[in-house]
Amino acid sequence: MRRPLVLAAAVVLLCAGCSTADAGDRDKPAAASPSASSSGSSSAVRTAVAALRADSAGFRQEVELEGDGQVYGLTVTGGFDFAADKGHLAVDLPGGAIDHSDQVFADGKIYISGVQGIGEDAWGVMPRDEAEAHYLLRAPLNDPEHVLEQIAAMRKISREGEENIKGVRTVRYRGILDHRTVTLRMARDVSARMNQARDSLGSDLPVFADAWVDGRGRLVQTRMSVNMSGTRATLSMALSDIGEPVRVTIPRASDTVPVTEVGGILNG
Repeated sequence: MRRPLVLAAAVVLLCAGCSTADAGDRDKPAAASPSASSSGSSSAVRTAVAALRADSAGFRQEVELEGDGQVYGLTVTGGFDFAADKGHLAVDLPGGAIDHSDQVFADGKIYISGVQGIGEDAWGVMPRDEAEAHYLLRAPLNDPEHVLEQIAAMRKISREGEENIKGVRTVRYRGILDHRTVTLRMARDVSARMNQARDSLGSDLPVFADAWVDGRGRLVQTRMSVNMSGTRATLSMALSDIGEPVRVTIPRASDTVPVTEVGGILNG
């Protein structure tokens, strides 16, 4: 299925003639009073992110790409021990030419199954800090800590009120992501196109971020979204089982092949 790839590329490239007026009303932050957009909101989000990065959790990411009235999506599920820098995840794209990939994070490396050109039973392996993002609102090899880093960098944060998320009472905070945050660890060619899109627009792209924090100060859910010229991209991440142990199985060295770059929409 080539359509998701086409849509993802469209979001990265963005048309030169689009403007912030193309963003739908649902993606506009509500007008906030000075108290609603106080440093207290920023502190609540950053404190919740910092606490999670010192802990472990299960997560489910949902990536949606929408254009021409159709929606396509992929899911990323797994568990991550952020404090120990290790975790595992599964990526699924129903109907894709390659519809599944498993990824293991451990010892500063990422192991990736389903890499083209290295054998069906082999795992590609690369340094975690060398992985790059190739699409807007995607993390390098779906790294959930990258998402947390972007959420922690939200600006102009406002308190949007209380919401119930799967039976948990939370406070929703909304902000924007600046250009540096949006292009964090993007591949050089993609970042260059994003710079061109920003220059054509005359301002940062209208990328919004939301964070839901429960009464115990824990991060429950995050979302980043952009809607321009009829093309929309959204990355949502729901968190669960905070504090539960996360175990990973590292592929045997004999089953791995070093890689320098991994492409494809499954891999961000």
